[in-house]
Amino acid sequence: MKKLFAIATFCAAATTLASAGEVLGKITANGAPVGEGTEVSAKCGGKSYPAVKTDKSGSYHLVIAETGKCTLTVNYKGQSATLDVASYDDAAQADLVLESKDGKLTARRK
Repeated sequence: MKKLFAIATFCAAATTLASAGEVLGKITANGAPVGEGTEVSAKCGGKSYPAVKTDKSGSYHLVIAETGKCTLTVNYKGQSATLDVASYDDAAQADLVLESKDGKLTARRK
């Protein structure tokens, strides 16, 4: 019985993950990858998703459980920049370029 319950729980979790949307990409600043440790978080509708950190090549990968308009927030070297993106049932690629304008960090899609 325990084994059946474990299998059912796993299948339910796998279905939830499979039906979730994803936003992924690379982040660059000054023409180079931001490197490891830059935080990227998302807010979609009223739900916030926890921050993930970029890897050494500046790549990030967020799993978002809903579709529609989302706002990504990038925290880089003590500053934050936001950008609106769309989350779909399938993965959406959002490569970002960070720029500093008048001392303020901004983000745009590549």
